[in-house]
Amino acid sequence: MARVEKFALHIPSLEEIVGVLQSGLKENYADVQVSVVDCPDLTQKPFGFPVKGICGQSRIADVGGVPYLLPLVQKDKVYDLNDIAKEIQLPGAFFLGAGAASSRIVGGNAELMPVVQAQKENKPATNGSYIARFKPKDGGYLLEKYNTKYHDCEFGLLANLYASEGLPGKVIEVKANRRTGEQNFISCIRKALEKHYGDKPVGMGGTFVMQKGKAKIHVMPEFSTCPLNTDEEVNNWLKFFEMTAPLICQPVLVSRDPGFDLRLEHTHCFSHHGDGGHYHTDTTPETVEYLGYFAPAEYLFRIDRPKETHMVGRD
Repeated sequence: MARVEKFALHIPSLEEIVGVLQSGLKENYADVQVSVVDCPDLTQKPFGFPVKGICGQSRIADVGGVPYLLPLVQKDKVYDLNDIAKEIQLPGAFFLGAGAASSRIVGGNAELMPVVQAQKENKPATNGSYIARFKPKDGGYLLEKYNTKYHDCEFGLLANLYASEGLPGKVIEVKANRRTGEQNFISCIRKALEKHYGDKPVGMGGTFVMQKGKAKIHVMPEFSTCPLNTDEEVNNWLKFFEMTAPLICQPVLVSRDPGFDLRLEHTHCFSHHGDGGHYHTDTTPETVEYLGYFAPAEYLFRIDRPKETHMVGRD
């Protein structure tokens, strides 16, 4: 397995984070309510996760990176969530987040929405992930439940993962309606944490539902045969769509990079009506409604950090 680096994140109290997010989100949304609550049962609708919560030995794993996708793809970069669980010292971990599917398995490039409880001792893994891929024939996209076709826990190139024991417990509930500022929901949360905690990195993950409105979402097409060297070239290559709520989203964020070449925020989403991909922002600020559940992470694990790096394609 590739190099693994471990870093202890700053862990504020949930009550302290509530205050930071309440004031930070007020600058970007008309209606904001942040509180500490019991994590709802995530096995229920609309989530349908294989575990009840996002608590217990929380970690963030930043695996691989955009430099394995751009300027040209390195298809040999393949990982397995069962292995990642061991690398982050949490066998049987429950993973949420954003990544790329293994092209070796799915036969091409695809967005991955990992929802996986890794195997532990004699208990096999439970894979509730989704993938979204571009359909060149009609210019559309297809969202699929991963386990309808595939029976592994592989992914490729890159992933930003929030991992926990999947237990019930206290979490931060965030309600934010009617966007008044320019930042998306996760950027606003991350920047509020960065502003308050400065050079003490705070990491968080969990899930949120965009309950009303529409969102700008991209789905990657097939790998580019021409090198993609600028953000403009990347955006011309990506396929953008406006997708409709409700969208179940899987954010992973770190307030500040302590020197591990991190992707500071990354959010993928799925739905039960066929929409899904990489979340950028809502496109209906006057009607959008968000409801999220977050928990701070205790540790950051950087796995297989690219030796040659760049900042292209990080948003």
